[in-house]
Amino acid sequence: MALDAQTTALLQQLEQAGIPPLDSLPPDQARAIFNAAFTPPLEGREPVARVEEITLAGPAGAIPARLYAPASDGPLPCVLYFHGGGWVIMNLETHDAICRALANQARCAVVSVDYRLAPEHRFPAAADDCYAALVDVAKRGAALGVDASRLAVAGDSAGGNLAAAVALMARDRKGPSLALQVLIYPAVDPACDSVSCKENADGYLLTLSAMHWFWGHYLGAERRVPNAYAAPIQADSLRDLPRAYVITAEYDPLRDEGEAYAKRLEQSGVPTEHVRHDGTIHGFVGMADALDQGKQALANIAARLRTAFQR
Repeated sequence: MALDAQTTALLQQLEQAGIPPLDSLPPDQARAIFNAAFTPPLEGREPVARVEEITLAGPAGAIPARLYAPASDGPLPCVLYFHGGGWVIMNLETHDAICRALANQARCAVVSVDYRLAPEHRFPAAADDCYAALVDVAKRGAALGVDASRLAVAGDSAGGNLAAAVALMARDRKGPSLALQVLIYPAVDPACDSVSCKENADGYLLTLSAMHWFWGHYLGAERRVPNAYAAPIQADSLRDLPRAYVITAEYDPLRDEGEAYAKRLEQSGVPTEHVRHDGTIHGFVGMADALDQGKQALANIAARLRTAFQR
């Protein structure tokens, strides 16, 4: 279908804002410009009963994180959220609205993880941080007000890659059990040669050239994939992974790889639900303030989390 009216209007607004192409900038400038553009003002943020800055034990030292929790009489199930931004940009602030919405709607704790960014810290830094965060939350559950027997992971774009990688790492390392992995338009294939990469290469916020820029910073100029924790779609086996909920967008370069990963999960015997949002673009879930499809996606994710935590 054609782009929906809200997405069209948003793209026009972004074009008028004159933000330079991401891949034309060095990483530090890209962070400054894009983080400022996508950080919501403090005023008007959705209230959550408890929002707390915490640190988690990581392989290279303390990992900053933010804990969101609705009011509760006891320990809450918890989803660890890994923000998008191509492993290079974005942070806890740019994804604050998603985490607040999920905490309130899913009635669970959300731990947003401020993992190390590339190119200063290339793979496996981000994946290692995210897995370490999961292990530490499971270990410290009671102190955090979290039920360590009910954990999930979620992330968008590069964060979807990290959520998929953490699910693989937890399986391979016999780590904490996960009730659900939520993969929101995940980046899982550095080849970037799918039909959707070609069809949606330009004009829909995330560009193909930006994806090459992101992968190059994360994996290095040669984009060598050392193992499946960097590119989950290259895993030899996806068997015995946690239940999955995969979201893709029609006008997204990453559409086909996300859908291919969902198909492989299902073929491997993993209970998997995939939803494609037609008429919209990469990043739409994070723009729920302007896009009804983003609001609906957040509600759907929250519903799947509530169900998964009841199992």
